[in-house]
Amino acid sequence: MSLTARIDEDIKAAMKAKAADKLGALRMLKSSLKYAVIEKGAANEAALADADVITVIRKRIKQCQDAIEGFVQGGRAEQAEKEKAEVVLLESYLPAALSADELSGFVREAIAEVGATGKAQMGAVMKIVMVKAAGRADGKAVNAEVLKQLG
Repeated sequence: MSLTARIDEDIKAAMKAKAADKLGALRMLKSSLKYAVIEKGAANEAALADADVITVIRKRIKQCQDAIEGFVQGGRAEQAEKEKAEVVLLESYLPAALSADELSGFVREAIAEVGATGKAQMGAVMKIVMVKAAGRADGKAVNAEVLKQLG
């Protein structure tokens, strides 16, 4: 089952269960997916590959995390908790994250593949690692590991 089909099924289940918070989060995700379809110029959401859906989910998670920071700074703990619950829900759609050792291995392989010797080749290494990681690693984590290994 594709991710978009799974999200559709979860929306139906949330409607039947009358889970308002879950339904709201899933509808926001669905809206973000529709914008991605428009940007891509596709006919419908079925045209989105799971990798595209994962990218949209990661963007949504980043938006929620930014909102959490704002709510915490603004003293709105209740709203921050709602956003945290949404992050947990969205993360359930992502593939299992890479362990630190797996990520480190991918970075070593990419450095060897590119023949990188310093930070000047960081972009090429990052590009290869992000493809190999296929949505299972956060860009910040990859960036930190590449910087660490390139010195």
